[in-house]
Amino acid sequence: MYPPPPAHGYPPPPPPPLRPVRGLAIFAVVMLVCYSLVGVIAAVIDLWYADLIDRIMADVDSVPESEINAGDLVYGLSGILETGVYVGAIVAFLIWLFRVRANAEILAPHGHRNAKPWLVFGWIIPIISFWIPKQIVNDIWDASRRTPSRSRGLFNAWWAAWLVGSWVSNVGARLLFRADEPEQVAAAASFDVVCIGLMLGAAVLAILVIQRITGAQEEHRSAAFAPGLPGAYPAY
Repeated sequence: MYPPPPAHGYPPPPPPPLRPVRGLAIFAVVMLVCYSLVGVIAAVIDLWYADLIDRIMADVDSVPESEINAGDLVYGLSGILETGVYVGAIVAFLIWLFRVRANAEILAPHGHRNAKPWLVFGWIIPIISFWIPKQIVNDIWDASRRTPSRSRGLFNAWWAAWLVGSWVSNVGARLLFRADEPEQVAAAASFDVVCIGLMLGAAVLAILVIQRITGAQEEHRSAAFAPGLPGAYPAY
């Protein structure tokens, strides 16, 4: 069935222009890079703190009390800093995600399986958080891509890394929370290095996802000013 002709013989209004994405993408990438750098520093501190505890357990009298206090302080502050930067990276990613989703709705108004509130709730509600965010990103990519290719290898790798890293990090947090004995604290600090490594991999892949979708939408924005190119907005 063909759509009805425009009322009064006027052409339909042009779609609204896509909003810029690159600035928010840079912000999100910078925050992810900062998180990665802080993660590397935190991993070094974890190993140093685990070694400190091992020395204390081997011979408590050989470790000055000042070094013990400094170790506790540095280890605690590194955890606070890592958490703060992690939250900042999540916020930056979500801000970027809202912008590219808004643009994707212009490019494909009926190509999205989840309403906008799920851009936030999809990450925090148990069970459905395993697939809703990935569906949202898939739909954004399908709306944004300018070629017929439906390859999602990068997106699948990013999501797998995120799920594994998040699960292992949750296990590490539980180990640290339940650690009562020095050897348990040392084991939790060492295990945190594994958690950080997995999350760093997810952060690198997230940066590539941001670049892929941002590049596709910026190509659409460029085409809007070049009538006749594939994907250009109608020149009404």
